This record gives sequence, C-alpha cells and structure tokens, in this order.
Amino acid sequence: MWWQYLLVFLGAFLFDVVPIPLPPAFTIMVFLQVAFGLDIWWVIIIGVAGSILGRYVLTLYVPMLADRIFKKSKNEDVQFLGERMKDLGWRGQVAILAYTLLPLPTTPIFLASGMARINAIYVIPVFFVGKFTSDAITVHLGKYASENIENIIDKGFSWPSAVSLILGLFFIGGILFIDWRSLLLRKKLLFNFGVFKRKYVVKHDV
Repeated sequence: MWWQYLLVFLGAFLFDVVPIPLPPAFTIMVFLQVAFGLDIWWVIIIGVAGSILGRYVLTLYVPMLADRIFKKSKNEDVQFLGERMKDLGWRGQVAILAYTLLPLPTTPIFLASGMARINAIYVIPVFFVGKFTSDAITVHLGKYASENIENIIDKGFSWPSAVSLILGLFFIGGILFIDWRSLLLRKKLLFNFGVFKRKYVVKHDV
C-alpha cells in the first residue's frame, strides 16, 4: 500500500535530516522492505529520494545553527575548508563519491558543506550516485533475511552500526576541532576546542 512506501520516504528523510550521525538510512529501508514485503527497487528509489531531501534540508538550516552555536572564527575556518574543497574541482567530488559508497554516515559531509555555505548542487548529484549505488547493494544484500525480521534488526543495529556511528562522530570532531587554515596553509596540525559560543559551554563548579 502507498502509506508503507510513505514510511520508507519519511524514515529515510528523518534519518538524514538531523545533524548527528545516526545509523545509515538503509537500515530503516531494509527493515520496512522486509516487514511489509515491499518491492525492493521502489524502496531504493523512494528511500534515496527521502535521504536526498533530508540532506538538502540539512544544508539549508545548518548555517543558521552553526552561527548560533559556534564562534565566528570556527565558521570562517570551515568556510575556508569548503573553498579549498571546491578548488579541487572533480577531485573533490570523486572524494565525496568514494565516501558515500562506504557504509558510513554521510552527516559529516553535509555538516561541513552546510557550515561552509557550499551550494548543494556541488554535493547532491554526487551524493545521489553514491547513495543510490550503496543503498541498492545493501538493500539487496538484506533481502536474504526476508523470512526472519530479527536478522534484519541484528544486522541493522549490530557492531558495524556502532563502528559507523563512532567514525561519524570522529569525522565531525575533525571538522569542528581541527584548525583547517593552519593545516592547509602551513601544513601544521593544530586543534582548537574553544569553538563554541560562551552560552553553549557547560560550566562545572568545582
């Protein structure tokens, strides 16, 4: 029924619209495909469409969120990173494509591109190619568990998902706390943990 495919769309959208690395959207796609016996190709097409819309919306509101949370210097630093990324041209897009083909959260890419004010047209087409390819492979591989929903849940929320979550947080930490100007201009790796505006820093009394 149509509402089941709507769940696929909404699930993929919600997984990919938030600025924190959740399990990859294919987990909800595979789960719903198995639970309702949905057509795999429609699940892939509709799920990828939901993911793309979610990532696009993320790039729209992340700049406003970043301005409220992070210091001006950090936002300018990430914008500099975005400019260098665009200067790479097709090589930068190949790097994005390679990343999207991996079973890792793509949140760091869109968090960085949103903060850097990179036009979504630079990222979305490459994301579509990688996302469609990786999700098509993953959803088809997940079909083997169609007779046992518990297997899907185990696969979707097992240690690979935990590893991808940790790596996603690691990449976001790199975007936020590495001084990118120092690294790219002077080839010197420096970390700056004072990137948050004062009102967002939690103070602890000793």
